[in-house]
Amino acid sequence: MTRIPAGATPFRDPGAESGADPAPRATHPGSDPTRDLAEPAPRLELDSPAVRDNPYELYARWRSTEPVRRGALGEWYLTRYDDVLAVLADPAGFSNNLAGTWLYEEQMSRLRVDGTEPVIADVSMLRADPPDHTRLRRLASKAFTPRAVARLRSRVEQIVDDLLAPVEAGAFELISQFAFPLPVTVIAELLGAPVADRALLRRWSRGLVDNPGLVIEDEEVLLRSRQALREFDAYVRDLIADRRRQPRDDLVSALVAAEDGGDQLDEDELISTCILLLIAGHETTVNLIGNGILALLRHPEQLRRLRDDPSLTESAVEEMLRYDSPVQGLARKAIRDVELRGVRVRRNDVVFPMVAAANRDPDAFPDPDVFDIGRPDNRHLSFGKGIHFCLGAPLARLEGQVAVPALLRRFARMELSTEHPQWRPNWFLRGLEELPLTV
Repeated sequence: MTRIPAGATPFRDPGAESGADPAPRATHPGSDPTRDLAEPAPRLELDSPAVRDNPYELYARWRSTEPVRRGALGEWYLTRYDDVLAVLADPAGFSNNLAGTWLYEEQMSRLRVDGTEPVIADVSMLRADPPDHTRLRRLASKAFTPRAVARLRSRVEQIVDDLLAPVEAGAFELISQFAFPLPVTVIAELLGAPVADRALLRRWSRGLVDNPGLVIEDEEVLLRSRQALREFDAYVRDLIADRRRQPRDDLVSALVAAEDGGDQLDEDELISTCILLLIAGHETTVNLIGNGILALLRHPEQLRRLRDDPSLTESAVEEMLRYDSPVQGLARKAIRDVELRGVRVRRNDVVFPMVAAANRDPDAFPDPDVFDIGRPDNRHLSFGKGIHFCLGAPLARLEGQVAVPALLRRFARMELSTEHPQWRPNWFLRGLEELPLTV
């Protein structure tokens, strides 16, 4: 097994070796540099229905034959564990801020409303680099420390019980009846948003994330995304304004009052942070629960094993995260020309470290395609790595560790009602539209 020593990287920097400054890179380094940005983008392999059902065969093929693969638009996909880890751990070489790339410019040109840049895209912690990222994350992180999250356990358990109590024997749709309302209720309560608004939150979240491809091509989907941005922005502005007038014991009030060395979040930073937390605070957990229960039901021996030994719950949740990751890939921008496995990646190229592919790399995980709830030393990358490691990981883990055993205790019988569940269209966030069960 090949391992990169601490501080090392598999990338070679040609500019650094020669002493030359890296040449500027055009903002649209696609396979056809003359292609107009308004033209439809070539279809990605990842968008095909067959790959959506099971992307892992495609990842395995890329990993073995072309681990640094160039996509139809000039983007790069990394599928080996060591390469993915190296990029995620190197914020100086690979930026979270995609501004200046063809992907950012094309997507923003489509999402701009009345010529205005969406706030969430402009100043979001998700797309910030140090020092801005350091300040934004420090101000938002206090609510998601392991100790703070542990205090939420009893409330999470109560929500789980309330959701499962009215379910009777027969048909049970896991996503809409359980996997979605659990985390969205938790994050709404944490932030101070009315739980009664969770249907609105889901509609806005889906309008922003359920977009296939790298850029939005479908006019109807584009209009829905723009509308979601407008409504979500207005909703959060009102929420923030209310907390300025009447602070409460919630995260929005804490963010409004938060100060770090005399520096507070400005209005745009507050809006983008709240929207990010509302979306990221439930999307990953919805997919964790849905994908994880599907994996258990498709591996009945592992389901029996977990029923017989609940002490495996934490390990089982980590294996669910590895085996069918809620987040399939992340996006980075190359800061300078680099070389990886003999392939030149140029400055401002968009790079996708595919964490789901890394999680199935046989050089990192023995028998990676085997679902093993007792897997030891499970160093999956589903929450990322480095300074951008998922802020809400402790909360997602807690919700999974409470939800999964509660389902097994509540239902002595739990079976799939379909052999072909439908997956949501966004390959970046892998999750089910619905998971009909018989209980």
